[in-house]
Amino acid sequence: MPSGVSKRFGPILSFKKSDHGILAQTSSGLLRITFFSDAIVQVTATSSESFDQYPYAVQAVPARIKFDIEDTADEITLRTDAITVNIAKNPVTVRFADKQNRILNEDDATLGTSWIGEQVTTYKKLQDGERFIGLGEKTGPLDRRGAGYQNWNTDAFAYHGGEDPLYCSTPFYIGLHNGRQYGIFFDNTHKSFFNFGASNDRFSSFSADAGDMNYYFIQGNSVAEIIQRYTHLTGTTPLPPKWSIGYQQCRYSYYPDAEVRNIADTFRQKRIPADVIVLDIHYMDKYKIFTWDNKNFPDAKGLINYLRSKDFEVVLMCDPGIRKEKGYEPYDDGIAQDVFVKYPDGTPYTGQVWPGWCHFPDYTRPATRAWWKEKLGAYSSIGVQGYWNDMNEIATWGHMLPDNLEFNHDGQPSTSRKARNIYGFQMARSTYEAARELLGGKRPFNLTRAGYSGVQRYAAVWTGDNVSYDEHMMLGIRMVSSLGLAGVAFAGYDVGGFVGEASTKLFARWISIGAFSPFFRGHTMVNTKDAEPWAFGEEVEQISRNYIRFRYQLMPYLYSIFQEASVNGMPVQRSLAITYSHDARVYQPHFQHQYLFGPSILVAPVESQKDFVKVFFPEGDWYYLFDGRKISGDQEVIIESPIHKLPVFIKAGAILPMQKPVLHTKEKTEELILHIYCGAGDHSFQYYDDDGTTYAFEKGAFSSRVIRYSGNKNTVLIEKQEGSFANGMKQVKVVLHGSESPQQVTVNGKAIKTTVTRMTFFEPLEKYDPIADPDSMGDEEVTAFTCPYSTSTIEISW
Repeated sequence: MPSGVSKRFGPILSFKKSDHGILAQTSSGLLRITFFSDAIVQVTATSSESFDQYPYAVQAVPARIKFDIEDTADEITLRTDAITVNIAKNPVTVRFADKQNRILNEDDATLGTSWIGEQVTTYKKLQDGERFIGLGEKTGPLDRRGAGYQNWNTDAFAYHGGEDPLYCSTPFYIGLHNGRQYGIFFDNTHKSFFNFGASNDRFSSFSADAGDMNYYFIQGNSVAEIIQRYTHLTGTTPLPPKWSIGYQQCRYSYYPDAEVRNIADTFRQKRIPADVIVLDIHYMDKYKIFTWDNKNFPDAKGLINYLRSKDFEVVLMCDPGIRKEKGYEPYDDGIAQDVFVKYPDGTPYTGQVWPGWCHFPDYTRPATRAWWKEKLGAYSSIGVQGYWNDMNEIATWGHMLPDNLEFNHDGQPSTSRKARNIYGFQMARSTYEAARELLGGKRPFNLTRAGYSGVQRYAAVWTGDNVSYDEHMMLGIRMVSSLGLAGVAFAGYDVGGFVGEASTKLFARWISIGAFSPFFRGHTMVNTKDAEPWAFGEEVEQISRNYIRFRYQLMPYLYSIFQEASVNGMPVQRSLAITYSHDARVYQPHFQHQYLFGPSILVAPVESQKDFVKVFFPEGDWYYLFDGRKISGDQEVIIESPIHKLPVFIKAGAILPMQKPVLHTKEKTEELILHIYCGAGDHSFQYYDDDGTTYAFEKGAFSSRVIRYSGNKNTVLIEKQEGSFANGMKQVKVVLHGSESPQQVTVNGKAIKTTVTRMTFFEPLEKYDPIADPDSMGDEEVTAFTCPYSTSTIEISW
């Protein structure tokens, strides 16, 4: 058959059962069905005599589960306790159904899986009303029905609102229809394509330029369960150091060292909380990694010590390009150790980037990863604990990486056709594993621009070179929510925009939204105006201080959510599609940007020029953050959105562990402030803490306790602490929002008087206009009381 003609897969000639599924011989290749659980099944089809290997994304192993096989003349049926897999024999097609035999997903009956030359595609029948969400860092709407995308990691400077591809590839999506949902992870690292009914009304499809058809089908009773099962396959975000989820300040670039010191000092003088100063490429000597510019940074260790004395950590830019320069030790040693990507003739590949003509480490080679760790020791030895992996798509001037470059691929040689999409993943892995080993028990912070599914095991991801205008601000919100749907819990964007200059209103709005982002960093590029929180005038400085300060008050809640992410993969920024998956309003353009920050805080982002916004309130009751007024759910409401008040709401029944305002995460507090937003029903929250910096929690040095609130019984139960960590708390202050103001409560059988007072989370805006008074930040009447903190059970009733 000519290579340009579509070649269908099959028919099945024979099959045999294995411990984990079946292996079938077809007239055109091999088909393997492998169970990773009763709800996760891998489908692999090859036109070759053996299967290709994709060793990086999936860390789970096949499971020995009970499954039944039924073989008829026309099909093979496999049944587990969760799903039924029907495999038609001629042509080979696959159908997935739930326990009730309701269709979840099925191949197109005649297209199935097919090859055109090397390109392999699986065609799926479009179900009535089917929506598609996920794929991670992609532009476009939340619901991807009718659109197509490709995965080919690309340096996309100042990308526009519909540009594709971008920096990071996570080929995992979730389909929803008829009250059901499923997930598909297409694990093939060649350039791949997804079509969700674009230019046709018959099928959705996914394809790769070469390699096997290799995908995982995931059944779940909810979108949340599918995400949890996907991260069972690809791993979860490790618990980060607490300082890394504070505010990070960056620009391209801060230099000399006196400017860096001044930035840190100004944060402390102005009482704006912050934890990190990020150094871009100008700290290096002529942009060469593992060096310092001795003129502008004559005492790098002294600078880092100074910043740490002010309770700041430092994050350093790390680019992969090693300048081709004799006498430059990383180059000389890299040549000697044979660590670089090569052409087929054995010559190291040379591409041009910031330092000039460079070679690039082959991170798919174990010896290169060991070499990278040795070089990274130059940073860890002077106290650096944070790294920023950039330009790792691979980005080069000309943007045309040759396809014939050769990679070790951990002993399974490949070319850049297969390796490009995992280059950034492997660099992030190399940096993370090296830093973890070098830091002597301290947790590193690691950030990457490029990546592939599973990158969440090694790094946070940010959305690259965004632009300073409202559309990009809103786009970044959608992309971070989508990254969360693809298992990347620690993600964010450059607040204020990297390219261009934000207006005062835009920066104020962006930093208020960024305060509710998993990764929170302000950044701007070279030859732009200053973009620190105080650089936009007094009013914006106050707005910035208020929202950053509120994030730090939320730290006990936020850190607990990150700990949950490390266990079950649930994102920190949660698209409403996770909890309200089949409500059509979630996907409307007006509401697709809304998300939950953790389980209980509803954020309704709005452009900087809009003073009113229509907000969709899901079922239940919701409290307005600023004045505590209650709004009934299951409706759409017009809400005021002046520049100093981002529409934020707390779900009735919410339990928010908080603390007093602090200037950095290392500042200790002795009072846990427990905000209870009263509402009907029973509710719980897992409150977690540890030392925030080391891995001692892996040996039991943590504090974890379930907090339960019953709105029907008017009780709060703080369960006995698990773990040995002493968090330093001396008392608990309980704040009841929306209660009937009881005059006293009972704590472990002892009566305690309450106080009715007015409170706000925010400082008032100062008066600068000689005529008009500033708008109030709002306050509300609450009932509060204080009791001793104890690691034993605390029972409260009123």
